[in-house]
Amino acid sequence: MKSWDPRIEEMPKEDLHRMQYKLLKSLVYRLYSFSPFYHERMKEQKVHPDDIRVLSDVKKLPFMFKRDLRDNYPDKIFTSTQEELVRYHVSSGTTGKPTVVGYTQNDLNTWTTSLARALTSIGLGRGDVIQVSYGYGLFTGGLGMHYGAERIGATVLPTSVGNTERQIELMQDLGATAIACTPSYLLHIGEVAEKMGVDIKKDTKLRTGILGAEPWTNGMRTRIEDWLGIKAYDIYGTSELSGPMFTECMEQKGFHVWSDIALVEIIDPQTGESLEPGQKGELTITILQKEALPMIRYRIGDITTMDDTICACGRTHPRIQRIQGRVDDMLIIRGINVFPSQVEYALMAIPEVGQHFQIVVERKGSLDDMLVRVELTKDSFSDKINDLMQVRQKVEHRLRNSLNVNVNVELVEPGSLPRFEGKAKRVIDKRSL
Repeated sequence: MKSWDPRIEEMPKEDLHRMQYKLLKSLVYRLYSFSPFYHERMKEQKVHPDDIRVLSDVKKLPFMFKRDLRDNYPDKIFTSTQEELVRYHVSSGTTGKPTVVGYTQNDLNTWTTSLARALTSIGLGRGDVIQVSYGYGLFTGGLGMHYGAERIGATVLPTSVGNTERQIELMQDLGATAIACTPSYLLHIGEVAEKMGVDIKKDTKLRTGILGAEPWTNGMRTRIEDWLGIKAYDIYGTSELSGPMFTECMEQKGFHVWSDIALVEIIDPQTGESLEPGQKGELTITILQKEALPMIRYRIGDITTMDDTICACGRTHPRIQRIQGRVDDMLIIRGINVFPSQVEYALMAIPEVGQHFQIVVERKGSLDDMLVRVELTKDSFSDKINDLMQVRQKVEHRLRNSLNVNVNVELVEPGSLPRFEGKAKRVIDKRSL
């Protein structure tokens, strides 16, 4: 399988670890010396750069949290001057103060290199037309993917989000071979295409989907691939780290995290203790080569596992598995932990169920009540009450066995739940309203 930079991507693990240690040591010394924020954090933790003697000593360093970015808004943690910055990106701030990320030219180059490796690993390159249907502007998705696609020599179709019928026309007319967007928006594109009389599988050259910015399951992947006739690859990143950075390779068995760019840990979200590969916990990342906004042991909040074995593709860098939920989007229903991704996983195993669902949680008396609204497929939706009752019982049984909690189910006709051009809003929690 072709690599963008075989010397780095296929480097022996021992050499990768030595490289990581040198980068980590240099980063810690720089921040202890020149960053008031990190200097104080390290003093509070009673750790000095000289204490970092081996790579595993990273666990001696303090964690960084999203609230640190908000508390130091807009740029108090930056370690580059405004004159050294070439770009800002800003989060939406939907849960509080927005987070601002600054970039030097070297930061942009590192980000672009990460994506060039990622896109090459899924078979893209010169001759491909990549339709970028992530948002452009303050959001990192569109511009990040744009620069990465250009770096590998592909042609970019910068459609951003919205104007879906026009996007489908351009996909046909300009021969898009790949599309980058959220899974929910690609589902919306497929539905709009059908209404236009366009069969994505037959009437376009599309063969690859680069889908991220929201959790989605392997069941959803199978639905998308069978329906649209493409290979659907997951992509991972966060606004704070530089946006989309890591994808699955063609093996589709986890995101390759480039060891010369990032040092990955999985920790127990309650205790902060490091976990072994294969154990599920909270993803924590140290960005080793960031100049403007360095990140040491940044607790992202995503739940996953790490695989440190060498991938069948030949790349030696560790992989993180598909995101299984977030520490902060976990629902607690009558004492049971429930993630929206668990609901999707259960639903996608039922043939009569369509691609869209919605979770509504409210408190009735002293108890939590969870309702799952489920769209049926066109072939399964019926006006016969007995048929619908049988499907509903099947869905309720599947959810109850998967979640270990009783769930009410409402079956709705195809096309009746909200559609989203950006991230899907799957959960309505009325307990906090």
